[in-house]
Amino acid sequence: MTSIEHLNPIKAPKEIVYQALISQEGLGKVWTPKLSVRPEVGAINEFDFDEGYITKMKVLELSENERVLWECVDSDEEWIGTKISFELIEKDGITDVVLKHYDWRELTDFYRFCNYHWAMFLKRLKDYCEGK
Repeated sequence: MTSIEHLNPIKAPKEIVYQALISQEGLGKVWTPKLSVRPEVGAINEFDFDEGYITKMKVLELSENERVLWECVDSDEEWIGTKISFELIEKDGITDVVLKHYDWRELTDFYRFCNYHWAMFLKRLKDYCEGK
């Protein structure tokens, strides 16, 4: 199994970053505006990227201001069963976001495509949380 990992420093308190990652407003600004999100463990969050299917993420963990963990339960075949975590580490007013998208079955062109797009997601998250 392989994984995607990124580290992105954001000049904002981890409380702001955490809210962006669990809220309809935040995820709507940084991922897709077509979504249905509930910030509770067990919820199935839905994201529509206009690709002919809805990506569904089950919320496995919400450790307030520390960590968010999802499991993909429906999406592109390569995503189903993968997990996505966001770990937040704050020091001196900077919050490091460690994104991990893991349990990929193999390294494919779609994996490479997603790796790039996770970096773009983190750039939008940074801009949103820093008020840009």
